[in-house]
Amino acid sequence: MSTSLYFSFGLAALFLGTFATWRFRSRRQSLPCPTWLGWLVELDNPVFRNNSTHAITQQLDLKPGMKVLDFGCGPGRLTIPVAKQIGPQGEVTAYDIQAGMLERTHAKAQAARLNNIRYLQASAKASQLCCDKFDCALLVTVLGEIPDRAAALREIFDALKPGGVLSITEVIADPHFQRLSTVRQLAASIGFTERACFGHRLSYTLHFEKPLNLAEVESA
Repeated sequence: MSTSLYFSFGLAALFLGTFATWRFRSRRQSLPCPTWLGWLVELDNPVFRNNSTHAITQQLDLKPGMKVLDFGCGPGRLTIPVAKQIGPQGEVTAYDIQAGMLERTHAKAQAARLNNIRYLQASAKASQLCCDKFDCALLVTVLGEIPDRAAALREIFDALKPGGVLSITEVIADPHFQRLSTVRQLAASIGFTERACFGHRLSYTLHFEKPLNLAEVESA
């Protein structure tokens, strides 16, 4: 066996070992996907079709001029196509705890000549979002990475306009996978109303709506 082949096997083993370590630790505490593994987030796995960029954006019925929150945007897999669909009159807020992920998203936006993206680095506990601003919010395989999920969903609830939609996508391959029943219960406890479900219990997207009549939520 040639030296180059040994070297290739060594690199592959190192990568797989590092990835396995991150996955193992992630199951025991809330650890976001590290920036250097961001390219994995960008892959559209044919097994989990509802998690594809096309499926998620098509289900949202995005329109020009909308304001969208990409909560836990990562390397911008959804941020960039959403920014293109809502056009220059719209705005996407790319929200992530890791500066490296926001830098990757910004680089992609520059390459695509997009100027309708706002970048916000913050923890999921920080209330830095304007109330009643967004038409839509995305949480794509990120909910399980948040230590206080209820606080994060409450922040998103407040940031959405009445009638605004929260889209949550989960796939079983993600180390922070959240069960369908868990997400439904959590969202309902915040005051969201379920509007649609795509996929199945091992790979799904749920759409929730912030009620138009908030008085009903407060009295419930």
